Amino acid sequence: MRLMLALCALLVSVSALVAQANDKPAFVAGTHYTEIEQPVRTADPSKIEVTEVFSYHCNHCLSFEPMLQAWKKQLPEDVAFVQMHAIWNAGMKSMAQAFYTVKTLKLEDKAHMGIFNAIQMERKVFKNPEEWAEFLATFGSDKETILKTYNSFGVSSQVSQADARARGYGITGTPEMVVNGKYRVSARQSGGQTEMLKVVDFLVEKERAAKK
Repeated sequence: MRLMLALCALLVSVSALVAQANDKPAFVAGTHYTEIEQPVRTADPSKIEVTEVFSYHCNHCLSFEPMLQAWKKQLPEDVAFVQMHAIWNAGMKSMAQAFYTVKTLKLEDKAHMGIFNAIQMERKVFKNPEEWAEFLATFGSDKETILKTYNSFGVSSQVSQADARARGYGITGTPEMVVNGKYRVSARQSGGQTEMLKVVDFLVEKERAAKK
């Protein structure tokens, strides 16, 4: 009888440990991702916003891009994906202007990887707006339109907003991802680029559950 009771007690203890293990979150704040102290407002509160902060001169961003685009295609309708160029100096500001220029003119499908390849593979350096306009014109628009857009108030505003948001996120490198303006995820912290996307998926589900 005592043996039976002991076995029952052991089974209860094991079941409790298994339940605790199952309840333990897959990823932990401070270890796999960072909670942003002052959350940054998202563009559409009805969506779960996922932002990638990247730079055209970042080789890790280039290698991450195909993986990111494949992941993006699988996103459900309640998730809004945004790419945002980091801005830490004048050179990066000009790249950000180029990025928001092609976005404004809807040339991303052709020009986005083209800019990556020009800067990293061909080692091109764009010294002024005219050189950017001449290069971007090869992707489907005329130089005059591109130059006007590059120097426009609309593009300048997008660059300023991106800079302010990156500061609010506390971005320390690229690529980094932000979920709903609340959580920052890096490959270094999560353990790699594939793992970074897994952490992002976990946080998206966390935000989805919080909305219910």
